[in-house]
Amino acid sequence: MTTFYPGPSKVYPEVASYAAEAVQSGVVSLNHRSAGFTDIVRETVRLLHEKLAIPAEYHIALVSSATECWEIVAQSLTTKTTLHPTTGAFGEKWRDYAHRIRPFDAGKADILCVVQNETSNGTQVSREQLTKWRQEVPADWLIAVDAVSSMAGIALDWPQADVWFASVQKCFGLPAGLAVMVYSPRALERATAIGERAHYNSLLFMHENFLNYQTPYTPNGLGIYCLMRMLQQVPPIAEVDARTRQRATEWFAFFEEEVAHLPFHLLINDPIFRSDTVIAVEGAEATIKTVKAAALEAGITLGNGYGKWKDTTFRIANFPAITDTEIKQLKAFFRIFTG
Repeated sequence: MTTFYPGPSKVYPEVASYAAEAVQSGVVSLNHRSAGFTDIVRETVRLLHEKLAIPAEYHIALVSSATECWEIVAQSLTTKTTLHPTTGAFGEKWRDYAHRIRPFDAGKADILCVVQNETSNGTQVSREQLTKWRQEVPADWLIAVDAVSSMAGIALDWPQADVWFASVQKCFGLPAGLAVMVYSPRALERATAIGERAHYNSLLFMHENFLNYQTPYTPNGLGIYCLMRMLQQVPPIAEVDARTRQRATEWFAFFEEEVAHLPFHLLINDPIFRSDTVIAVEGAEATIKTVKAAALEAGITLGNGYGKWKDTTFRIANFPAITDTEIKQLKAFFRIFTG
């Protein structure tokens, strides 16, 4: 079965051998405070800086999920409340969760929380927009970015935000259960000023552990090892970015030109707002149901719609682990689809 589901999505085929290595070599049995395991964490952090072009002064922590990062931002970095410009379901979920921890009080926000790639509807915040927000928000504000469906798939403009985070089950091409959190010196200064240490995942506690390449709790050791091995195999993010954006451009042209006669179309009309990593396609409910069923019969899994677009869209992951051959297979399916 070929899957284009936008998360959890296709994993790199090498992950099976990485997992076997971890078991056979005893990595999964290492104490997470041991020298052997801290060496793995150290190398993983080094490779994240190198392969994703993360600035040297930015810190990295490994946590369980992007949802956990929502919590860390709210409890460890927010003194008042957070402001959330939203374009879809995941931005709304983050806003609602954050405001349960730090109730919203208009005019008192001190963090702008942005979903860079809104997986629910295939929209994204451009570099230009993020730069504009950076220039417009008060100087003492932080900017936190949920980059779940884009980190490791496109190049990110790291200095334009203070916190970036993503789970690994999308563009990293790995199984779920691990997330990467990147934070700036400004974010660390804010955490220090707040001094929040009431939780196992308080940012200060995590940071102090990661200074020694340790985690504050027993981590997903297998996931971290597989992340390290995956980073060793992938090219630098500039190359990945060029490939991702070219594929996205080809997908947009495919739906707008080659199969424009089909009874469905790109959900997002304005190219400025279209995601490069998740393509959302809209049609009548009956049509969407039919095309997903036909694709499944052809050995292809399309992503379901999400939120208010649940029944009227399908989504196509444009993640690095998906091969050109698999994309050709899906395009061939659409060419013969009659509805």
